[in-house]
Amino acid sequence: MHPRSRARSATAGASRARRRFRTVFAGTAVAALVLTTAACGSDDDPTKSADQQKLGKGETLTITTFGEFGYDALIEEWNAANPDKQVKQTKVSLWDDWKNELNTNLQANSGLPDVVAIEGDFIPALVAAPERWVDLSSEEVKGRWLDFKEKAATTPDGALVGYATDAGPEAICYRADLFEKAGLPTDREEVAALMGTWDDYFALGEKFVAKVPGSAWYDASGSIAQAMLNQVEFPFEKADNTVDVDNPELKAVYETVAGHTEKLSTKAAQWSDDWSAGFKKDGFATIPCPGWMRSNIRDNTGDPAPKGVKWDIADVFPGGGGNWGGSYLAVPKTSKHQEEAKEFAAWITAPEQQLKIFSLTGNFPSQTEALEDPELLKATDKYFNGAPAGEIFSNRAAAIEVQPYHGPLYSDILSKFQDAINRVDQGTDPDASWKKFTDEVAALQ
Repeated sequence: MHPRSRARSATAGASRARRRFRTVFAGTAVAALVLTTAACGSDDDPTKSADQQKLGKGETLTITTFGEFGYDALIEEWNAANPDKQVKQTKVSLWDDWKNELNTNLQANSGLPDVVAIEGDFIPALVAAPERWVDLSSEEVKGRWLDFKEKAATTPDGALVGYATDAGPEAICYRADLFEKAGLPTDREEVAALMGTWDDYFALGEKFVAKVPGSAWYDASGSIAQAMLNQVEFPFEKADNTVDVDNPELKAVYETVAGHTEKLSTKAAQWSDDWSAGFKKDGFATIPCPGWMRSNIRDNTGDPAPKGVKWDIADVFPGGGGNWGGSYLAVPKTSKHQEEAKEFAAWITAPEQQLKIFSLTGNFPSQTEALEDPELLKATDKYFNGAPAGEIFSNRAAAIEVQPYHGPLYSDILSKFQDAINRVDQGTDPDASWKKFTDEVAALQ
């Protein structure tokens, strides 16, 4: 999910939940908490597996998710078929909130559910400290996921610490009615042909804002920065986890986004109330759009859409392909029901269930078998002018050539990077904001 981002909910409030993981983090490194090898407030060895027990009468397997994973109906289905293995879900609206609670429970070595939902950018921290988590690998699930999703959750010695719930191949969602107002093409194929590169995308934006005063070209500087980062192989850390934020590709992303802030951006922080309000008042014309973003667009714009508002999806992503988001399910060693938890996690992330979730929420499957399903490939989205969503996001998945390296500090540094972008939006000199960013990153190490 997601990204699936911090947002994906059936309500506007929860819709902001999924992807806010991108914007708010504690000052201390996430990895420092997860890598703790001695429990605080507990005499137990945090790497030791809990004594295993059978589920007793009235006991349930527990799972905590954040945002909207689309699991409600599926858990009802599981419970109906497994009377002796009932599952109870706890939902936390924001990843940030769940991440903080998760870290607290990890430190205390208690209070964790049997199954833990993990945002994708946090999974490197688990890979770096796998002794706290159950190895989920087995012949039954080997090769089930897209390579980059499975690799991200696999330790050097082959342990699998998480089952991928979804992926986030990106397209561009756009307001066809605002394109028409600007005198631009509205047909999705014609639109796609106009933004094959980032230079094309920004140039088209210059034409748009000149014709439609009062509307920005894109939803947030932060979302464009994230989209561009998703095409950088080593954005913050090298392959050996050495932090390197002075690399030219990262600086180019920063300077490009900062340079277009004044003319093309709403200057709203993504996932903020101002960002959400922009959907309702013709605030912007385009938005980087992984599959899960569609539910955010619907929730914030209104469903049905206000009269005259017409969203569509272009089968294109500037610069090629990119993946934004995708979460995991993990089983902590504190669980007393690890086999049952593993069985449930494997079932709810299986291709059949991922296809059901795609049809319900738009979360794009991470399972290779699901991607070949004829029903997925012919799926359309009525809200987005009948766009062939299944075909478009399948094409976007095939276009992904680079998967950014996520080291243990990725999510913390990303937060600081987004802060730097947001400061520029609010009027801070770009050079000064960059220096603050590099100083904050140095303090993380």
